[in-house]
Amino acid sequence: MKIIAFGASPSKKSINKRLAAYASSLFENAEVEVLDLNAYQMPIFSVDVEEEMGKHSLAQKFLDKIASADILVVSMAENNGNYSAAFKNVFDWCTRIQKRVFQDKPMLLMSTSPGANGAAIVLGIAKNAFPFYGGNVKATFSLPSFDANFDSEKGEISNVELRKELQKLIIDNF
Repeated sequence: MKIIAFGASPSKKSINKRLAAYASSLFENAEVEVLDLNAYQMPIFSVDVEEEMGKHSLAQKFLDKIASADILVVSMAENNGNYSAAFKNVFDWCTRIQKRVFQDKPMLLMSTSPGANGAAIVLGIAKNAFPFYGGNVKATFSLPSFDANFDSEKGEISNVELRKELQKLIIDNF
């Protein structure tokens, strides 16, 4: 079983990337590849740019990574109550090649933030929108107050109840 995981943030210290990597490690007998959104930097999408340069090869490479997965683990960063601009740009370029970006792959959809809301707003947006783009969302999980609930040195959720909740979601849905 192959898992493609990523945090939908361009931050080099992305807490969402760390959460996605951790959650992926909870799957038994899985080969995990954690993508860095920075590997897919493209010009800001517009039909004018697309007309000049055509479909962007990095968008195809992102879609190829998704195609190689049996399961997707995606953790959404929340910027002003919505997707990060970097993720939205990759997503927009990909939809011009293939509308069903997530290719009906089973998906664990998550979010986290430094605040107590755990990026729940963007998680809700993604949960509602992704099925229209081939997202087969099997479970969602929001980790509130990342710094208080995640041990960065150990690379794991430190809050026992939240850790058990995530483990149960994985066991019950995948």
